[in-house]
Amino acid sequence: MFDSRPAAPSRAALLTAFALVYLIWGSTYLVMKLAVASMPPLLMAGTRYGLAGGLLYAFMRWRGEPAPTLRGWGYAALIGVCLLGFGNGGTTLGVVYLPSSITALLVATVPMFLAVLGWLSGISAQPTRWVWLGLAAGMVGMYLLAAHPTAAPVKVPGHQGLGMGVVLLASLVWSIGSLYARNHQPAQSPFTSGGMQMLCGGAAMLVVGLLRGEADGFTLAQVTTESWLAFGYLVSLGSIVAFSAYIWLLRVVQPALAGTYAFVNPVVAVLLGWAFAGEQLNPQMLGGAALIVLAVGLVVLGGKK
Repeated sequence: MFDSRPAAPSRAALLTAFALVYLIWGSTYLVMKLAVASMPPLLMAGTRYGLAGGLLYAFMRWRGEPAPTLRGWGYAALIGVCLLGFGNGGTTLGVVYLPSSITALLVATVPMFLAVLGWLSGISAQPTRWVWLGLAAGMVGMYLLAAHPTAAPVKVPGHQGLGMGVVLLASLVWSIGSLYARNHQPAQSPFTSGGMQMLCGGAAMLVVGLLRGEADGFTLAQVTTESWLAFGYLVSLGSIVAFSAYIWLLRVVQPALAGTYAFVNPVVAVLLGWAFAGEQLNPQMLGGAALIVLAVGLVVLGGKK
């Protein structure tokens, strides 16, 4: 899809890659909600990433990429469990209890976690006053979301606080895994690494889903056509296409620029949830959403000179 060489990417390739990451990842929150409407959440997510990771890894090996080392697989397992097992698995559970728009806004706290954890671990510099202002705005925004629950339809109503806690924990562990991945690459090729991580993270979600009893009483016959279409979208576009576009961007632009997806995706998710899923946001929640988007922008861009 994109030239793997990092030198002099064309404007058209850059715009295409950003559009894929912004729009596809922003839409996956609503699509996940459609998928889990008739599929067990962790079994769905685990199968999604296992299938996508297997296809990507097999393709890269077919192209001649060398086999990873045992240590590389260890790195992939740890990163995959953090980013996908906890990160995406927790987000998938979150949309069972929360509207997709609120889930996306809570996931937008990842850059805030990265700023604080990166500083505490010595990986990045101390946050500037703009970053601290962003962190404060984000906390106020999350309070407004938690204090004014929405009446939008969810699969399991009455547990919005639990859903928020699960998504925030998922965002925290995703951030920890992202920082660890900076210095621990499973393979030389980022595409091979991505396939390995998806395989390991998908396997972890399948194990946890089975332990939770998600397979009890579940049959493929109960899966609706809408959920099958959503699952296909998540495997092909959400996992393979958008993820490949993102890791390509990491090679050709500054990481902070590639990371702008974090505050564009919530806007896309809110608009799609309102347009297609009947998700209504009251003024207080809209204020909280605006504060979170502002907070992420301050955190991501506030440290740049």
